[in-house]
Amino acid sequence: MLRIGIDVGGTHTDAVLLDDDAVIASTKALTTADVLTGIMDALEAILSGHPGREDSIEAVMLGTTQFTNAVVERRELSEVAAIRIGNPSGIGLPPKIGWPEDIARCLGENVYTIRGGYLYDGWRLAELDDVEIDTVISDLMRRKVEAVAISSAFSPMNPEPELEVGRRVRAALPNAHVTLSHKIGRLGLLERENAALLNTSLLRFADHVVTSFVEAIRSRGLGCRFFVSQNDGTLMDAAFARHYPALTFASGPTNSLRGACKLTGLDNAVVVDIGGTTSDVGILRDGFPRESNVVIEVGGVRTNFRMPDILSIGLGGGSLVEPDGNRIGPRSVGHRLVEEGLVFGGTTLTATDIVVAGGHAAIGDASRVANLDSDTVSAATRRISDTLNLSIERMKPSSDPLPVVLVGGGAILVTEKPAAASEMLRPEHAGVANAIGAAIAQIGGETERLVSYDKVPRKDAIRDVTGEARRLAVAAGADGSTLRVADVEETAMSYMEGNTTRLRAKVVGEIAGLTGFKAARQAS
Repeated sequence: MLRIGIDVGGTHTDAVLLDDDAVIASTKALTTADVLTGIMDALEAILSGHPGREDSIEAVMLGTTQFTNAVVERRELSEVAAIRIGNPSGIGLPPKIGWPEDIARCLGENVYTIRGGYLYDGWRLAELDDVEIDTVISDLMRRKVEAVAISSAFSPMNPEPELEVGRRVRAALPNAHVTLSHKIGRLGLLERENAALLNTSLLRFADHVVTSFVEAIRSRGLGCRFFVSQNDGTLMDAAFARHYPALTFASGPTNSLRGACKLTGLDNAVVVDIGGTTSDVGILRDGFPRESNVVIEVGGVRTNFRMPDILSIGLGGGSLVEPDGNRIGPRSVGHRLVEEGLVFGGTTLTATDIVVAGGHAAIGDASRVANLDSDTVSAATRRISDTLNLSIERMKPSSDPLPVVLVGGGAILVTEKPAAASEMLRPEHAGVANAIGAAIAQIGGETERLVSYDKVPRKDAIRDVTGEARRLAVAAGADGSTLRVADVEETAMSYMEGNTTRLRAKVVGEIAGLTGFKAARQAS
């Protein structure tokens, strides 16, 4: 089965052409100011040597930082009205509390709180008030609001209040972009509400971006299906991506971890993805990134997305090196490395220059760093090694050594096995692991519930939650016959009565419609 994986990063756009497990072609190029031009160039690079194979390609999978960058840079964001369903208990902390002023200003000041919602155990906080809802909708119509985020207390447990208010808002404002928080966030009202607000602010931009991506692929003669990487290592189709762009946040590191799994066959390992500016350290657990259980900030806004547990450090191929070699990064020349690095004819001492001077890599013109002070080279090499080893130690689940997989274009910086590693692997095609991770991604479903083991036996609760996750995966486009449980997580809620546990289940499977194609090829 032929697939194309593309990962558009801040400095590089990577692409691969895969035939089942084999990498047929790959490319790594600097990301262009016009992102679409970079994608077109990447497609041309991997397809030009294989003419006539466009009709055999079954899918294109794309990972992108477009939406993360939009939030971080405060651009392309729409004004959003926030409707919170939770009074009388939801008035203490208003929507957008704690937000940086600049991004709060981008989303505007339309905030509404109304009665309704449920508690974790199913008890109703209050009945929805039709008069309140009509008043809010009238005000939205008067203000000509085009985007609305609706959040309700414990809506992942019972989404009915959000569904009802959402139905009425859409009926009155049929052209408005609407996000229901239970569709995108986890338990925890404030962070889930924030996630819904960010997602809604991106919907207009998402429609433009996805349309442009599809047009770029079609213009290259590819009529295949198109998917976008999510931040949990799974995929969403183009239609879903238009509605949930925020689910792409942190998909780049996730793709790298999944690519490392594919390239090495290791399901449990530490993965270090080294780029031009930063290194991302993550943990592979049963073939998928270990997810974070803490609040994640995106552009200074607290959210509770299903984000990978990633430690980012300011060390990359373009990191600036002090003259004595004892300090490296976090400042970096980034994608200007090929212009400003010493070995490329520039005048800036970078981490890449250090590994070339030490004889560990053949990049650029080594003669330009031949006269670097040996003490500087030694000190900088030691600093790189110590920094990475400390980061690996911080991320490991225990004191036992784990295999360490190096991926990314900056993997050449590591010149010796870290002490925290049982072994160090630098697989073939490691430089484009992120694009490989995008290409092999599957469809997933996830469900989170608070359950009382005093009322429901543990076995039955896990069965019910995983069953719901399976249904969601199939609805998202997974082949039901290929589904497997990727993770079940139980967290005791010690401050709640009744042996209450937060139970989360995740299942994954192959894309429906592609697995049959693969089986037919193998049979023939």
